[in-house]
Amino acid sequence: MIFRVIFQYIALLFHKRKGKNLRACCILLIVLLYGAAGFTYFEGKTSEVTLVDGLWYSLVTMTTVGYGDIFPKTPLGRFAVGVPLMFVGIGILGYILTTVSSALVFSQGQKRRGMGTTNLTGHIVIINVPGIAKVEQVIRELRRDPSIGGDTEVVIVAEDLDELPAVFQGHDVHFIKGNPTRDETLSRASIDQAAYVVILCRAPQDPASDNLNLAIALAIESRASQVVSAVECIDPGMEGLLRKAKCDRIVCLSKFESRFISHELLNPGAQSLIEDLICSADGQQLYITDLANGPQLHTYADLRAWCQRSAHILIGIRRDKKQLLNPPDDTILAAGDAAITIGEHRLAFG
Repeated sequence: MIFRVIFQYIALLFHKRKGKNLRACCILLIVLLYGAAGFTYFEGKTSEVTLVDGLWYSLVTMTTVGYGDIFPKTPLGRFAVGVPLMFVGIGILGYILTTVSSALVFSQGQKRRGMGTTNLTGHIVIINVPGIAKVEQVIRELRRDPSIGGDTEVVIVAEDLDELPAVFQGHDVHFIKGNPTRDETLSRASIDQAAYVVILCRAPQDPASDNLNLAIALAIESRASQVVSAVECIDPGMEGLLRKAKCDRIVCLSKFESRFISHELLNPGAQSLIEDLICSADGQQLYITDLANGPQLHTYADLRAWCQRSAHILIGIRRDKKQLLNPPDDTILAAGDAAITIGEHRLAFG
């Protein structure tokens, strides 16, 4: 890790004004060698010193540390070696450190403005920012799931965002500014190495956002079909096109809005109940768990008994992208079934 940072700083040093910085480094090296050789030569006449001692003295002097454990005692050692190290060496070293600091500040500024490039693996890519609070909530919910983890890095890709919001800085969240339908932007977000991609509606009240999300989904699926994708849409009629685009998960906002309103009217408290079931903050949560790696069970009754032993409430099974809620106990389980349960943690098999 330390060596990677050092190499990054060296790369920043020579990124701009390469010739001038290279000459400064060469002069610094020459002064360092001159100091080490001169100290060894002049001080070696009166005491036992080695080239390593001379090199140490030169480094300590040029960095203005001044430990005082090794110092010149002869006049030539002081004025022919010490004085040049103090004036020339310190000046050159100061110039190089200033250049590195400026380059580092410039690089960090570029990253905050989304002009950099990421080199990540197994991360989450979130495309479009309809609102800071919404994106923050999505990141929080995803990181709370043990299968993803709280330290998973996130890359936000947005075309209309000027820089990474302060709320995300220092929390392993990166920003890429650009058109998310272009390969150049997706490459800078390391989309090919990502684990998940979430495509949000840029303007939830504008149906034209669906067309943009469809174009983004096609751009991603054409080059990184292995990445698990979840896409928002406004128009229910867009779901079919998104499925043809090979999107793994599709969420239609308008369906939820209308159903939430009617259900809350007929069943007061329904919205709060659903919010608790899909919120991963604490308490009980709704889980859909694939049974492929689970125990060998035959009927729905067997599955319910096994879930009870795991402190889960079984409410149904998911089969062929459809939900069978509270089916008869003698329902035979089939390959590809998933258990729909409510529990404190996701079902763990093994």
